[in-house]
Amino acid sequence: MDVLVTGATGFVGSRLVPALLDAGHEVTALVRDAGGYDAPDGVRVVEGDLLEPGSFDAALDVEAAYYLVHSMRSGADFEARDRRAAENFAQAAGDHGVERVVYLGGLGEERDRLSEHLRSRREVERILEAGAYDLTTLRAAILIGSGSASFEMIRQLSSRLPVMVTPRWVDTECQPIFVDDAIEYLVGVLSVPETADETYEIGGPDVLTYREILLRVGARRGRRPTVLPVPVLSTRLSSLWIGLVTDVPTAVARPLIDGLRNPVVVRDHGIESLIDVDLTPFDEAVDRALAGDGGSPRSSESSTARTGGR
Repeated sequence: MDVLVTGATGFVGSRLVPALLDAGHEVTALVRDAGGYDAPDGVRVVEGDLLEPGSFDAALDVEAAYYLVHSMRSGADFEARDRRAAENFAQAAGDHGVERVVYLGGLGEERDRLSEHLRSRREVERILEAGAYDLTTLRAAILIGSGSASFEMIRQLSSRLPVMVTPRWVDTECQPIFVDDAIEYLVGVLSVPETADETYEIGGPDVLTYREILLRVGARRGRRPTVLPVPVLSTRLSSLWIGLVTDVPTAVARPLIDGLRNPVVVRDHGIESLIDVDLTPFDEAVDRALAGDGGSPRSSESSTARTGGR
């Protein structure tokens, strides 16, 4: 199948492109700067920007496309940028006869008053649903892997601070998934016709609180931080604090932290009867991520609309 990957240089896209090649697909990668992308052999590279209608039309002569665009790294206006990029893509993909679109969104129940980060992911999903093609949506929580902004924040916090003062979100439940397992699901849906026009939730085998995640990641690195939740630490103060003690920019940390107040746990396991993935236990996933297993991004550019990985 001829397949387009938007966000091909990002955390997920850089792993998805070679996986699609291994599965026998013809792959086109849409990037903003072809000179900064070390494409695998056999990949057709097209320059374009989803924020500029018409600039990426040459990439749309395909049967299926993956939408992996997220603008969180671009600053406070990421919601507006995500909205515009999704609208541009949905219109163009429909006009050019793309048959299937696969979108990687975020877990979370809307009744839980989603954070702006997760709310934006859900808005993009609704925009893509309106396109003239069959949409398959996979919703995931934290992706465990080298290069994930969320995992990098957790890794650095668990190893750099002996004592952490955290907001109450530290006891929120999360169901992280190893990035290679998420890639298996993303590739797998193309060969299962029943997944067209459907939404699925994906997660690893372990449901943990963020406190447990911090402690267990720390333990894998020979450290065991003390976590002290307090009721008055705001998202803004938390993001400033994380910006000081980790390499994660405050502009990225703030929407990530705000999203941690929403439980992100798989409630519908329907995809597991359609695609057989041998899910990686959390501790093994962390060990492999810390060792750099599962590949690493090929470029610092995250996607055609300045995207970032969770």
